[in-house]
Amino acid sequence: MKREEENISLTGASRLRFGTKMAYGCGDTACNIVFGMITTLLTLFYTDYVGINPITIGLVMLVSRVFDGTSDVIMGFFVEKTHSKYGKARPWILWMSVPYAIAAVLLFAVPHTTEFLQGIYIFVTYNLCTTVFYTAINVPYGSLSTLMTNSSHEQDLLSIFRMGLAPMGRIIAVTFTMPVVKLFGNTQVAWIKAMGIWASIALVLLLICFFNCKEKVQPTAPSTKKVPIGKNLKALAKNQYFWVGLVLWTITCVHSTIVGTVLPYYCKYIFHNDSWMYSLLYLLETGILCSGAFVCPLFLHRFTKRTISLVGAVVAVAGQALVIINPNSFVWVAGTSVIRAIGEVPLTALIFGILGDVVDFGEWKTGFRQEGLVFGGGSMGFKLGTGITSAIVTAMMSYAGYIASVGVRIQQPIRALKTIQNIYIWGPLIIWIFAVIVLIFYKLDEIYPQIIHELVQRKKTFE
Repeated sequence: MKREEENISLTGASRLRFGTKMAYGCGDTACNIVFGMITTLLTLFYTDYVGINPITIGLVMLVSRVFDGTSDVIMGFFVEKTHSKYGKARPWILWMSVPYAIAAVLLFAVPHTTEFLQGIYIFVTYNLCTTVFYTAINVPYGSLSTLMTNSSHEQDLLSIFRMGLAPMGRIIAVTFTMPVVKLFGNTQVAWIKAMGIWASIALVLLLICFFNCKEKVQPTAPSTKKVPIGKNLKALAKNQYFWVGLVLWTITCVHSTIVGTVLPYYCKYIFHNDSWMYSLLYLLETGILCSGAFVCPLFLHRFTKRTISLVGAVVAVAGQALVIINPNSFVWVAGTSVIRAIGEVPLTALIFGILGDVVDFGEWKTGFRQEGLVFGGGSMGFKLGTGITSAIVTAMMSYAGYIASVGVRIQQPIRALKTIQNIYIWGPLIIWIFAVIVLIFYKLDEIYPQIIHELVQRKKTFE
């Protein structure tokens, strides 16, 4: 408890109310309603409902992610330069909420024309939704947690509420989309209607987040001098724990991209079920992530974020490795998904608390805070990672001979089926082994008490 009290004394701020934490979590629920669809079912929609070749989709997503990643750093600077009556991060949630909802629906309104023109439409709408509007919400939203409180413990709890409620967005959209699509006629129009419902829910949740989360934190050593862009970027590049946090965040997102992209195909062509099996598997994993996140505070009183995350990553590796034993059994795969999800919980729930510590570490080293750049740069990393992952997955499927179709069930080549199976088995396994390696070398938790103590002393000199 000593560390927690020292953190809170840094700004003199009181603990955040439960309702405030819930409202903050609603922001990521909203983001994941839309982004969850983008990283999971959108590829299936493009191939099996619009009839676009997987390699075209992969190329569009890969090129888009280059622009998307750059936009995160730019958005980080925008956050740093924003000054309004609502603060510097919070107003963006209000300004971008309606455009974001509209752009999400446009993703599914692909015109029936040549594949070249469809590719252009996908590129434009995909970037409008993700590169522009999603970025303009998610980067400020991530920064907002460090502006609501300077307590590492409270930031950990905000991260837990964020990642505890984030899966609810994916559950709402991804788990129920296929049943809703089939209810509305199993056509492209049905997808548009379903996305319209999800986008409306996302809009309401973003407004709940905006109206209930306030910015309270000021820099420990306030200065009237503006920090030049070059100095900002240099400081970020030299913050070694920023790179560690970026990699860890990317790992969680790459995992969800691999599983989310390939699992619908796995259920459709390996388990021969395209109605409820995917929804159930996704519900199992995301449900555990959601409920497990709220158990993490029980362990934070005794163990560091790094220790809890490392143990979880080992469990995730073990759970995924078990798939190899019987990959053709739905029951077996469901059981291994549960074990893997339990292992995913700690890092997924605590990653934004880790990034909050990175902000404090940067301020300790440089004397100025970089909330926008830390979360913007981290977001750039995970978007590039997920974009490259999507491109690799779709390229592998295309190379293996996967046949895109509209409205008819196709007998896929054996090679394509084997590729789908191998991606699902080995992709997550490799990712979580890498997470174990990275976490072994993560040491910020050990020096964090010293960092907070010195920041407290600096603040006293300016009072």
